[in-house]
Amino acid sequence: MTDLHRAVFLDYSSLDLGDLDLTPLHQAFGTLELHGATSPQQVIERCRDAQVIITNKVVVNAETIAACPDLQLILITATGTNNVDLAAARARGIAVCNCQGYGTPSVAQHTLMLLLALATRLPDYQKAIAAGQWQRSSQFCLLEFPIVELEGKTLGLLGHGELGGAVARLAEAFGMRVLLGQLPGRPPREDRLALSELLPQVDALTLHCPLNDSTRNMIGAAELALLKPGAFVVNTARGGLIDEQALADALRAGQLGGAATDVLSVEPPVNGNPLLADDIPRLIITPHSAWGSREARQRIVAQVAESARAHFGGTPLRQVN
Repeated sequence: MTDLHRAVFLDYSSLDLGDLDLTPLHQAFGTLELHGATSPQQVIERCRDAQVIITNKVVVNAETIAACPDLQLILITATGTNNVDLAAARARGIAVCNCQGYGTPSVAQHTLMLLLALATRLPDYQKAIAAGQWQRSSQFCLLEFPIVELEGKTLGLLGHGELGGAVARLAEAFGMRVLLGQLPGRPPREDRLALSELLPQVDALTLHCPLNDSTRNMIGAAELALLKPGAFVVNTARGGLIDEQALADALRAGQLGGAATDVLSVEPPVNGNPLLADDIPRLIITPHSAWGSREARQRIVAQVAESARAHFGGTPLRQVN
């Protein structure tokens, strides 16, 4: 039974803003020790006596795993597993479970929000109003910035899993035609177009795929040059999928209609980033917030508790190692 197990949550403040119900977690364990944040120097001390470690982004490395003799389960409150040494856990027989599909509605609507903001030039009109341009207009309306309708346009999707599929359905509701692209490193499929064939056809491109050696910088200067003049690029997946300097250069050159990204290659961008320069036109950046609706974060709580009960009940869920 899970009610006998000792658990420690190393960085719950990255998930809970004070608006979540953590009752399912408290009910899943005998004791649950909550830490808003944990520095690398504090990890071993806080985990040493735990049977279950819960982490979002705090690294659980081989040294930590070796220092925790009672450890049986690591629960990641995200889909990515790069912050846990899976090989070290496997060698000790320690199960690792992640969370899956929790943010689909949130990220899908964020993707369409970014695309709509680009198409309607929302940031430019907001700035114009703040600068008093509408107030000084000789007409009842201000149409300084050309607006694009999504209906009848073509959307290219890179990544057509649960999230890409949700974005495709929303795009189709706006009257868009959806084409699917072939991801590098994946076996060819008849319903997927090679990038060289896909990119010249699309009016907008959205990314919904994992970052790995095959997909890193898969959208670079050459790929951006294949897009139609005026095309939109939206990335709510991983920052490293796009060559950020190449994207900045393409926007400065007026090659694209605009770009929006919820992700950067290094987060937070404490050492800067080419896309943070203040002279890049038609660029929208949001701070990796697409996933963060209260509903999505509450689903994570439910999945973590469910995975714990399933593991100790002998029917593992979402086990990744």
